Amino acid sequence: MDILALPFMQRALLAALISGLIAPAIGTFIVQRRMSLLGDGLGHVAIAGVGLALMTGWAPLPLALVTSVVGAVTVELLRQRGKASGDLGLAILFYGGLASGVLMAGVAGQGAAGLSSFLFGSLTSVSPTDVLVISVLAVIILGLTIGLAPRLFAVSVDEDYSRVLGIKVNLLNLMVVVLAAVTVTISMRTVGLLLISALMVIPVATAQQSFVGFTSSFFGAMGIGAVAAVGGTVGSFYLDTATGATIVVTAIALLALSWVFGKWLRRTERFIPYVEDHGGYPHRPAESHDDEFAHSAGVKVIQHGDHLDYVHDGHRHARHGDHYDEH
Repeated sequence: MDILALPFMQRALLAALISGLIAPAIGTFIVQRRMSLLGDGLGHVAIAGVGLALMTGWAPLPLALVTSVVGAVTVELLRQRGKASGDLGLAILFYGGLASGVLMAGVAGQGAAGLSSFLFGSLTSVSPTDVLVISVLAVIILGLTIGLAPRLFAVSVDEDYSRVLGIKVNLLNLMVVVLAAVTVTISMRTVGLLLISALMVIPVATAQQSFVGFTSSFFGAMGIGAVAAVGGTVGSFYLDTATGATIVVTAIALLALSWVFGKWLRRTERFIPYVEDHGGYPHRPAESHDDEFAHSAGVKVIQHGDHLDYVHDGHRHARHGDHYDEH
């Protein structure tokens, strides 16, 4: 049977591809902030929205989206104001959201069984409307994460230094958690609310094993996430297994392969080494010359803090404005 001949599989594959792209895109910055379990917490809050939808008879996706975003913003604001630590905020998301969702599903007469398709994903539940909503939200998420990637990375690595540079740290932190909440919610049909966090984290870890540099790892994680999501969806169809679980297992398999073959992908001679710039050392003016020598054979290029040094003929030069300094 041709898998693409089935309309529900066409929708499922498209939704899976989108989820595989956006989950690692926002997951990259969550991992950098050492909040890898944020997706789990937001997934549990989204369960509360699904439970509310079951109880009221409304559409699950909008209610889950609003509930997850409100929870994410609340916890981030508490963290920024020092009224709750990151771990405490995540604990509130975990237990409060899950308990509320199960409680409301029980009031609706469906119990925990009514939540299963949202917890672990369901191929047949992806509707044309879901695909349209997911596609629109994905364009927004990818546009923001790719367009603001340098700023988001700076904030994720060092908030204090980012403030010195004039970056709006609090606003960008809020944006990250909101985008994470949206990503978790729109992926509940394919991966499931309990497993989407894995798709936000595992492809990022795989990319870090396989690529060097932020840009390569960022787009590499998106590619790996897409392969895992689509491959897992196809595998679940032929193996008759749960979609979300198969996607996560596929992602883990790719991570295992990266551990084995990653060192060949990250050969050090292909990349520029990094040397920390401690500052405080006197720089002596060097002879004037153009940039042509930097591309000649035998010239070594070293990342030195925020600039490049060129080593040739026993000298180490750095371009400063319209001249070179001897380092």
